[in-house]
Amino acid sequence: MNTVLFSTEEVRASVGQRLDVFLAAALNRSRNHVQSLLKQGLVQMTPATAKATASYRLKLGDAIAVQAEPELPIAGEPVGEAIPLEIIYEDDALIALNKQPGLVVHPAAGHWSGTLVNALVHHRGTQLAQRGGQERLGLVHRLDKDTSGVMLIAKTDEVHEKLAHDFAERAVKKVYRALCWGVFKRPAGECRGPIGRHPVHRKKMAVLKNAGRGRTAWTDYRVVKQGKQGAEVECALHTGRTHQIRVHLSHLGHPIWGDLVYGSPHPLADGFKPERQMLHAAWIEIAHPLTGKPLRLEAPLPGDYLKSREKLGL
Repeated sequence: MNTVLFSTEEVRASVGQRLDVFLAAALNRSRNHVQSLLKQGLVQMTPATAKATASYRLKLGDAIAVQAEPELPIAGEPVGEAIPLEIIYEDDALIALNKQPGLVVHPAAGHWSGTLVNALVHHRGTQLAQRGGQERLGLVHRLDKDTSGVMLIAKTDEVHEKLAHDFAERAVKKVYRALCWGVFKRPAGECRGPIGRHPVHRKKMAVLKNAGRGRTAWTDYRVVKQGKQGAEVECALHTGRTHQIRVHLSHLGHPIWGDLVYGSPHPLADGFKPERQMLHAAWIEIAHPLTGKPLRLEAPLPGDYLKSREKLGL
């Protein structure tokens, strides 16, 4: 990554402007892209009183340093790419698909192509909800790159708004399957630790001791099967924070197998270890955004998950 600097003189002419608006114009990127950089902690401000947040208003004396990848193309409409999609359900309102592991959901720093959005554009053209912007066509929620499972895609802004409202109001039931390391003391439980940016490792999230610095997060878990070295666990989300299940399970002392950010490799005696975190969005239950009828959508477990589960003897 290169560091792009904006001196106090360069910022002076834009005093009073929002930080994300200034950077979008200065870097020739979309605001969504800039907000992604801010969330990743890739924007630093001086003096110390200046805050690297999207809504921060620039002041006299501010200077900015941005860690950016110069090879990224200029932001624009995503191009369709023939990436295979496993569609589980589709009607006039929405698409439900089983996202394969390793697929980035939307264009962002380092991944301007080869994303789920590029695949959706190839599948449906741009006839998808525009409410989230060009980089997030149709996306109502997201999954991490290496997390597999069910995702919902809205075809119209009306449907997007209804689904987004239901997610915000916790009217959507989401259940995940995970392979975790270690032996659980209890067959079921919960974690309600507040989640926020890690105080040292800014690209990671963490359960924070100071609740005022994090956002309320609540995960229920149930041990499906316990083995000698690990367990298969079912997790139900009551909130939807970044990396929530990964952070909470690690906080409980049972990181997801293969999660190198919040755990460690934990290879078996024969040297086998997963190539990604073994986390799968198994099913989701919603009220259909147009009819209101209950709709449950399930995503089959992928092959690498099944193989890892077998290797754990579960």
